[in-house]
Order: sequence, then C-alpha cells, then structure tokens
Amino acid sequence: MVLLLAVVAAAFVVRPGPVDGWLAADPTTAPTVAPTPEPTPTPVLAAVGTSGAAPTAEGVKAAIGPLVDAAVLGPRVNVSVVDTVTGESLFAQNAETGTVPASTTKLLTAATVLAARGAAHRLTTRVVAGAEPGEVVLVGGGDPTLSVDAKGQFPGAARLDKLAAQVEKAMGARPITKVIVDTSLYEGPLTAKGWDGDVIGGGQVARIQPLMTNAGRIKPVHNEFGGDPRFADPAGAAGRAFAKHLGLPASAVSKGTAPPAGAPAASSAAPSAAATLVAGAELGKVESPPLVRVVDWMLEQSDNVIAEAMARQVALAAGAEASFEGAATAMIAKLGELELSTGEVKLSDGSGLSRQNKISPKLLTDVLNLAAGGEHPELSAMFGGLPVAGWSGTLQHRFVVPSANQVGQGLVRAKTGSLTGVNAISGELVTKDGRLLVFAILADATGESVAARQALDKIAAKLVTCGCN
Repeated sequence: MVLLLAVVAAAFVVRPGPVDGWLAADPTTAPTVAPTPEPTPTPVLAAVGTSGAAPTAEGVKAAIGPLVDAAVLGPRVNVSVVDTVTGESLFAQNAETGTVPASTTKLLTAATVLAARGAAHRLTTRVVAGAEPGEVVLVGGGDPTLSVDAKGQFPGAARLDKLAAQVEKAMGARPITKVIVDTSLYEGPLTAKGWDGDVIGGGQVARIQPLMTNAGRIKPVHNEFGGDPRFADPAGAAGRAFAKHLGLPASAVSKGTAPPAGAPAASSAAPSAAATLVAGAELGKVESPPLVRVVDWMLEQSDNVIAEAMARQVALAAGAEASFEGAATAMIAKLGELELSTGEVKLSDGSGLSRQNKISPKLLTDVLNLAAGGEHPELSAMFGGLPVAGWSGTLQHRFVVPSANQVGQGLVRAKTGSLTGVNAISGELVTKDGRLLVFAILADATGESVAARQALDKIAAKLVTCGCN
C-alpha cells in the first residue's frame, strides 16, 4: 500500500528542484549530439517499505507536543498525524476543527480534480469561424498554462502561435479581419470572497478567466518571493497575442461569444477568397499537457491561478456552474463521493487565498491517507507534485543549512500554506525507521512568518528523526 505511494512519488519528483529546466520542452531543432542522460534518482527518492517500526501515539506526543506549543505558532495550532500503514491517528490536537488552511487547500483541489477528470485529461483551446466573414473566435477552454509561443513558463504547454498556424491553414485564401475572444465557459465574479486586497496587485493571482497565457503572467516566469505581475485582463491579453500571430492589430480584438457549431471546417484544398465558412466551424485547436502535469505545477509552485482553474474543472465535470461558488460546491460534493467527511470543510476558492476557507487537519490527512492507500489510484498522482524538503518548489529553501531541520531534506514532501498570520504545512514524511506518515499542521494566528515556518518545519523534522516507538 505504502509502496504504491512511494513509487508514484518517485516517478514524478525526480525532475523538480535543481534539475528543473535541464530538459528542453519543445526543441526547435534536432540535437546534433546524444543528449545528456537524466541523473540517476538519489536515495531520497527510493521507495518506502511497509515494515518499518511503528510509532506509537505516546511516542509522537512526547516528541512533538512541546514543539506544537511554540509561542511563535500562536494560540491556535491544530494538528493531525496518521500512520499510513495502519490508518491509526498518532497525534490529534483539535484535528477536526476547521482552520484557515491557506495554500494547503490545494491538496483538496488536486484530489478532487484528479478524481473528477482523471490524470490523462487535457484542456482544449479552440478557434471557430465567426458569424461574419473574416471573423475568428478564440474560445477559452480553461487552460491556464497556455503559452504565447515557445518561451512559455510551462514546459510542453499548448501554444497560440501553433494555433494561429492551424487557423491560417484552415482559412486558406480567406482574409482574417477580426478576433473575437469568448470567455463564456466561466461564470460569476473574477475574484473570490475573502481575498486580501493586494493579492492581484502583488502578483499572487490574476482575475480568473478561462482564457489566459502563463497563468495570467505578463512575463512567463515564476518568482516565488517577489510575486509575478499579471495582466489586468488576461483573456484580452491572450486575444491580442493571438491576433498578433495572425498579423492583426490589437484594435481587431473584441469580446463576444462563438456562434453555434456548424459544419466541419473546409477541406485541405485551399478555398477561394470568395468562399465562406459555416459559422462555428472549427478552424483549429491545441491541448494542454495531461492534467497530472498541470496538477504537478499547481502543487510544486503553489500556483493560485492553476488551482482556481482546476477547481472549475471539478464543477464542469459535474455539470455545474464554473464559478467560485460552483467549484467550491462541486469540490465538497466530490469529497463526499470519496467517502470523506464534508462537515469539516468550508470553501470559497480552490487556491487557499480566501480567508473564508476552513479545513480541518484531519480532513487533509484523510485525503492524503486515501491517496496513499491504492483504493483510488487516480488520487496517488497528487504526490508527484508535492514539493520536496530542501529540493523543490516551495520547500526548496526550507529544511536547509544551517537549520537543525536539515534532517528532513528529501524525507518530507509537503504542501505549504502562508497568508499574513497564517502558516500551514501538510504532506508526507518518512521516519528514521522507514515508516510513512501523513500530517497536517495548521496555525491561523501566528507571529512572525519566517519563524513560524521554521517552527512548523521543526515539528516535521522531529517526526523524521524520533522513531517515536
């Protein structure tokens, strides 16, 4: 059971961290020499057995009880620690209490979208013929990883330049005069209740639309600490970038909706300029990488825009409204379908930026334990994107020298969460005896954030080293 989890995790976490970027994502020319092979995975990625000595509840309490009481973590520190082999709770402090979870919310988003869509699902961005001659309609399909060209943030992402080439071929001699941007897939407000006022201006998230490039970023880069400036209107910016590939000015772009689907696109034979296309005929489409890769990026980089897009996929899969409210309702319903408790969760978004979210530590460990168990193999894919302590994502610069928490390097894989006054961490770790535990530590009234994060890491590091037998 635990072996399944570890093998799945090992298959995915070998690429992040220091090796991120070593592999070219869509080369433009064939290599002239044999490519350098990927490095052999280090021992920290080895599979975990199921026979390690079992910790006891008494041992865990003695080890981490005093650490949970650290003053910097504030008066509300709610914790759940579970042995994945037995499913036994080893430590529970207010474990069933709903707590502001920050970005640990993304664990629920990952689990529910994988359950709803499956790891192989792809998100499609399409272009169809408009209602008038010369009009083409760019239809947002909810892919936040879409790239303008080969210089996108996400390796292997669908690209607008390739989509434009398809459209030009389908149009043949017909002139293209106008690009209409269709964002009708999503409904409701573009921002969620409970978001701090500076999250968009600070580059933590964009207004949520079903069409955007590089998760709404103006530049295709990710800055973990500085924030990434976002377009005020991501869909409009994507439309203008697409129009540019077609040789059209920004003034040729407007908002609208695609006409009802008509006849298939013209044959491959180049039509005459006078020929017309049936309105709604598909002129081209591009697809995202498989959903599992998108979820990996969401978890590793704690990408808030991707999280909101994934939450809406849960709603769409259920035939519900693709809005903040519809996504939250669909996610909770999916948790219920997985036979998890829905009385310990309240959601206003899928990213964790909302301070109105409440999730219990027990629900987080229940989700992780379920994913580790093998009964729902689609859920085990979520472990691949979890940041690895001292190695990748939001944990790359944690559990490092000179901290005593360094012992957790490679042995703690977890999703972090951070808002002003809120610090959280939830994931999995391997004890010195080879036992795999899942844990969630949520503190929503903390002091200074750096010290609070170090205090959280200290708890996880202690679980790694204590044995707690």
